[in-house]
Amino acid sequence: MSFQSYTAGVQQAEPGAVATGLAAGCVLTIAGFLFFQYVVGLPPCPLCLEQRYAFYFGLALAIMLTFGASHGARSRVMVAGFGALALMMLYNAGLGAYHAGIEWKFWPGPSECSGGGANFGAAGGGLLNQLQNGISVVRCDQAAWRLFGISLPGWNVLVSGGHALLAAWGCYGAYVRRVRDEA
Repeated sequence: MSFQSYTAGVQQAEPGAVATGLAAGCVLTIAGFLFFQYVVGLPPCPLCLEQRYAFYFGLALAIMLTFGASHGARSRVMVAGFGALALMMLYNAGLGAYHAGIEWKFWPGPSECSGGGANFGAAGGGLLNQLQNGISVVRCDQAAWRLFGISLPGWNVLVSGGHALLAAWGCYGAYVRRVRDEA
């Protein structure tokens, strides 16, 4: 399949082409956040780790949709799969917006990664003081890296939103095929 025929398939909302595009997008996104973690040296905060789940599950679902499209899966199954993928990516875009808002100090973040934890050293002695001083938590309220003024959670909003739109387009294509097949 040439790139030109692939893009024509996406434009026509062919489920196999859309699912392949979603799988490729998930792979590239996963490669991107692993690059930033292991090559650039930016450890993820707890919210960053949570935002990765959509791409792990999205990759698995997109691969299943690709196989389903090439092996004649029922249109109803394809609509449900693309719909679930679109909702998952839409939720992830919301989670990224929440995280970006924490970084911009629009609202407070979770206490486990945004600041002042409990002081356990007062009654516990030296061991608890050593644990408090020796453990570093990656903060959710500080942007580790920005490009064009947009932090990594902000880029996640854009990437997840694009995946959600593409999955919704695939859902539409699978639905149109279902209606056409029933007629």
